[in-house]
Amino acid sequence: MWLSRWSQDTHIHTSRYLYLICSASARVVVLWSFLCGENTLLTFTMATTTTTQANVNGEVIPVVDKLGELSVSEEEVTSEPSAPDTPETSVSSQPQYSFVPFEPHPGYPKSRISLWNRFIDQPRELRVAVIGGGLSGILAGVLLPAKVPNIKLTIYEKNHDFGGTWLENVYPGVRCDIPSHVYQSTFEPKLDWSDQFAGGAEIRDYWQSVAKKHNVYQYARFHTKVEGLNWSDSESVWEVTIKNLQTGETITEKADSVITAIGRFNAWKLPDYPGITDYKGALRHASHWDPSFDPSGKAVAVIGNGASGIQLVANLQPSVARLDHYVRNPTWVAASWAGDVRQAGPQPYSDEQIALFKSDPDAYLKFRKEMEDKYWRRFNAFFRGSKDSTELRERFTQIMHERLAKKPELIEHIVPDFSPNCRRLTPGPGYLEAISEPNVEYIRTRIRRFTETGIETEDGKERKVDAIFCATGANVSQVIPFPVVAKGKNLQDAWNPELKGKSDEHHGFPYTYLGVATPGFPNLFFLQGPHGTGPSGTVPHSAETQLTLLAKILRKVGREGIKSIVPSRKAADDFVEYSDAFFSSTVLTDNCSSWYNGGRPGARIHGIWPGSAGHLTVVRQNPRWEDWEYEYLGETGNRFEWYLGNGWTSREADPQSDMTPYLRRPGEKVELRDVHESWWNLP
Repeated sequence: MWLSRWSQDTHIHTSRYLYLICSASARVVVLWSFLCGENTLLTFTMATTTTTQANVNGEVIPVVDKLGELSVSEEEVTSEPSAPDTPETSVSSQPQYSFVPFEPHPGYPKSRISLWNRFIDQPRELRVAVIGGGLSGILAGVLLPAKVPNIKLTIYEKNHDFGGTWLENVYPGVRCDIPSHVYQSTFEPKLDWSDQFAGGAEIRDYWQSVAKKHNVYQYARFHTKVEGLNWSDSESVWEVTIKNLQTGETITEKADSVITAIGRFNAWKLPDYPGITDYKGALRHASHWDPSFDPSGKAVAVIGNGASGIQLVANLQPSVARLDHYVRNPTWVAASWAGDVRQAGPQPYSDEQIALFKSDPDAYLKFRKEMEDKYWRRFNAFFRGSKDSTELRERFTQIMHERLAKKPELIEHIVPDFSPNCRRLTPGPGYLEAISEPNVEYIRTRIRRFTETGIETEDGKERKVDAIFCATGANVSQVIPFPVVAKGKNLQDAWNPELKGKSDEHHGFPYTYLGVATPGFPNLFFLQGPHGTGPSGTVPHSAETQLTLLAKILRKVGREGIKSIVPSRKAADDFVEYSDAFFSSTVLTDNCSSWYNGGRPGARIHGIWPGSAGHLTVVRQNPRWEDWEYEYLGETGNRFEWYLGNGWTSREADPQSDMTPYLRRPGEKVELRDVHESWWNLP
């Protein structure tokens, strides 16, 4: 009856309407128009008996208090139809509803909450800060905007450009010890890598090209160093203190969520030896190389035998007059990773090979799959006493004997007593041959101090050199290099190994839930940090799957009106307990110093995942929402108040939208495992 009266009053005939939904239980009356070929849209605006608004992190959103008859206006539709793959859009792009207030049914129970005037598929804007613009930060800039609707992304990077370690490290011989066609994104293959093991500059150029292709530069804030994070409980946001390294200006900005992507070796530092400031020669960290330095004919010292130290020694030895190589611990020098043999010097691809990759996609896919497959299948070598681990030790020992033939006396100082894979393997082509040459002295005696002219060891011997290069001193503990404060606690203190045991909150190692987040620090996430990669697999794939997990978390936060999300203490404790059980039977717990254990033999393993790369991929596929604790927008605490909104979807408000994206052409192949699984393809 009132429909006929309402139609007459507004001069719109009821026969033009497809259906009417009238729900007394929900206190909502909705009318929808089916416009036969007419390019017309009905726009509704909600009215309430009182002016009711809510402030959500600075955004004013109307709330429906009492609903009544629809007030309708016709206007011409000028916007494009909604794209079928982007159902979730911003609040400002949606039609508004207006209701002439009326009294609810007096006998129906009155709810203590009011409805929010928003569509369920209309996520709130999320300000997300990513700290770091290396490989992981670039992938965040590619994947998060594609996977998280209504994200407002900022990437803080202290350098002048993207690239991370491949931008910073320019020392002689810097290159990746993983094949070029493996160390790249899964969705952006580079077909014309010049070398089987690309140099640092080519890797840097590749990742910058990915950033340019996907317009990641629009999110970047270069020359910007994050100096601290402070959680505001009252606003449920992170206050991010940043410093402009060009102007020196320090300001604070706000973010709903923060993702750290600072990398394992980003915070380089010179070792803290007595007298280091007294040294008058050239002094550099390998990650802060001076390209203008000419080593020819000079006496130099290299401290450290990690990946960069090994590469430096191999590349400096032929040109220097003398090289003093200071080594604290022995290490395994591998023949290769996964059977891909590294050689000293370039290993270029031929023009014919590159032409084949470009002209024959099937041939390239076969080539890449066969190469990358090997990196997923060496996991058994990580288990103590396994056949693979034993054979690896025997093979590497034999190879090191053969390559040290000129100085066999070095064998007892170089071959470790711990198993291969206790530390990350380093192929190091040319390294063993270099330290076998007469112009290289391999020094195991500990350094006592620096002098004005060189280095003095604990036996009192001073060796004078023109330059000293430190290939050590990275922040392998993975403690965040700036204060992160929430609820009165600083994450730096909680993870600091020097403060272990001071209280129950001082863990002394990176205490996390699945390497993704940590209890007590809401809306803070880690990307390729603790437990970030598996012992097998590839780094780019691992970063992509972790970002996919983070995107699912952020989508949930944006869609469901969650103002804070944090893993429970019990979930993190259970993960640590599982990790301890897993790592105890692996060679990672042998007596060695590595970035797996934060440089502390016997300490908890946190630098790698407790399982294979395939195992890690499965874990990241489906979030365990029951392991998290939530706080919701609004004052009532009702988890559905904001989330369910006004009971509508945005597509239903657009007469040109595709409401049946799930339908396919007759005969079109359907993958049943994917039916109704796509988060972006909804009615």
